[in-house]
Amino acid sequence: MKLYLIVALGSGVGGFLRYAISDVVYKYSPSLFPYGTLFVNIVGSFLLGFILFYLDAVKLISAEMRLFLTIGLCGGLTTFSTFSYETVKLIQDSEYLLAGSNILLNVFVTILAVFLAAFISKIIIGG
Repeated sequence: MKLYLIVALGSGVGGFLRYAISDVVYKYSPSLFPYGTLFVNIVGSFLLGFILFYLDAVKLISAEMRLFLTIGLCGGLTTFSTFSYETVKLIQDSEYLLAGSNILLNVFVTILAVFLAAFISKIIIGG
């Protein structure tokens, strides 16, 4: 039960951060494209990669903290369900170019963010 509570707490923090970060991004970006969702997906992917490729690899975090940060915080922060809805909405609104851009950017840039985190972690570790 303790591990479930750890994940739930991390998810709450991640969800709070998702809302707060997205809100700031949406205030300063054009309204047609879902930049807030894209931004939190990139940040969440980078954080997940850094946590797993660096913090966990050099044993700087406990198993409980790993659960809190990965499944909890990053799971609550990233928004692929929102991404999916926003993509469908763009398609329904006949915004095909924006929908395609949303798919490509969210999928490929978040994967790139994980690779970047792995690369930076390797440099920090000294490998």
